[in-house]
Amino acid sequence: MNNTATRRAAVARGVAGEDLVARALRDGGWLVRDRNCRCGGGELDLVAQLDGEIRFVEVKTRAPGDPVGVEVIDRAKRRKLTRAAEAWLASYSGPFESASFAVAMVEGAAITWYNDAFDAEY
Repeated sequence: MNNTATRRAAVARGVAGEDLVARALRDGGWLVRDRNCRCGGGELDLVAQLDGEIRFVEVKTRAPGDPVGVEVIDRAKRRKLTRAAEAWLASYSGPFESASFAVAMVEGAAITWYNDAFDAEY
């Protein structure tokens, strides 16, 4: 597969993974408030709310054999996500009580959730 085809396949896999995670959130009662939001110098894959909790969800969709785990999100990426989340919250006018990060690792149709993924860092 050439680079263009490889990139297209990766993008399609990523979109499918985000769709799967968005459906899982909705099935769990979450309201997906935003998707692929570019703000604060970063991009938030999904922003969801359940009652008073805002959850920023970073989706990582992997092909078989790719490294899987929250460790694939390095410190620089966490800083970008944090700035993006802060910018999103600053523009949000609705009520909320708390906000946190989750990572959803997708392999095929399986989702592994890492809730409160970055709390130890901040």
